[in-house]
Amino acid sequence: MKNKMVLASSTDKEIQGRGEYGGAVTSLLKYALESQVVDAVLAVKPRNGNRYDGVPALITHPEELLDTSGSLHFASPNIARFIKEYLDGIPQQRLAVTCKPCDAKSIIELAKREQIQRDNLILVGLNCTGTFMPREARRMIIEEFGVDPDDVVREDIDEGVLRISLKNGTEATRDLYSLELKGSGRRENCRRCDTCIPTMADVACGKWGVKDKNKTFIEIFSEKGSKLIEGAVMNDYIKVEEPDQTALNAREKKKEDAFQRALMWQKHDFSELKQSNLEDRLSYWVSQFNQCIKCFGCRDACPICYCNDCYLEADNGLVAGGEVPPNILFPLTRIAHVMDSCVNCGQCQDACPMEIPISLFTFMLSKEISEVFDYNPGEDVEATPPLRAPGTDQELRIKGINLSMLHEYKIS
Repeated sequence: MKNKMVLASSTDKEIQGRGEYGGAVTSLLKYALESQVVDAVLAVKPRNGNRYDGVPALITHPEELLDTSGSLHFASPNIARFIKEYLDGIPQQRLAVTCKPCDAKSIIELAKREQIQRDNLILVGLNCTGTFMPREARRMIIEEFGVDPDDVVREDIDEGVLRISLKNGTEATRDLYSLELKGSGRRENCRRCDTCIPTMADVACGKWGVKDKNKTFIEIFSEKGSKLIEGAVMNDYIKVEEPDQTALNAREKKKEDAFQRALMWQKHDFSELKQSNLEDRLSYWVSQFNQCIKCFGCRDACPICYCNDCYLEADNGLVAGGEVPPNILFPLTRIAHVMDSCVNCGQCQDACPMEIPISLFTFMLSKEISEVFDYNPGEDVEATPPLRAPGTDQELRIKGINLSMLHEYKIS
């Protein structure tokens, strides 16, 4: 069944009622647990019912899966970092993981660095068109929709429109692009993300291509994903049918529309920086990094950073301890360490208390490196990250940036 597309729905009435689009994902996870295909499920659930506080949950009892049903756009937990740090890369435990594209790509990149045991994971990918910072989401609901954020019971993004459902049964919509031009809406990295379907996962699940809200569109990308779907069908956890050409066309159109919106935001975010001259670009980024307070938030949040002995710690001598702002080598060294594997998850920028656009800078460099080495982080599942490739005779060429000129700048 590898590389096959199906429309799926749960056979469990309770899951159908609690889940979205037929509850197929929840039933897949339930099958994986009850059949002992995995030892546990890692999913996201609202803490104490708060939609603005979605947290990773390690689940070993199938009945707890109902608490993870439905999507949460107002939270963006660091799934890959959670696996690496708190589950210690799961050297023994078999795990089914629900993951957005950036989560899946981060897991792939960590697996290449032998920080996560990929063979022990089943990646249940979830199509994604973006998430919102919780605090900003609450502000947006109040200011743009004029309602109490705690009255929101569901939110959805489709065709560039944000739709919220309220406790009283009513709905409200706003144009997402208009919201974002005013500083509301999705996280900045989500706006420019051009990977909405997690093709690097074992299966990718979403609503694109479905004609009603009682089915989930699932695409299978691996043998593990194929066995998961086949087992769930054979054991009557889900029922499936073939999508017709209309469904396939609708899915492809929505995928292309989302891709074009991402390219529009990339152009918006990068154009002014790329069109300015080199001196102005350097001055801009030096002024940004001059705000750094060396809190290490970006390093600690980045799912790709993994060194046990970090060169940026003061006792390693690369940068002096106690200096605020630190020498510009501090942010540049950290960014250089991960830029060939940046998956545009935005966790670094979310963690920065000084609101430095770290994600923008790293992703911009990552795009340049991808062009030079023909490598797409997290998507090229088997390929080695280019700056880690042993014996490579390729020279790193970062277009438009001459790092030697940084010596002309001093941090005041």
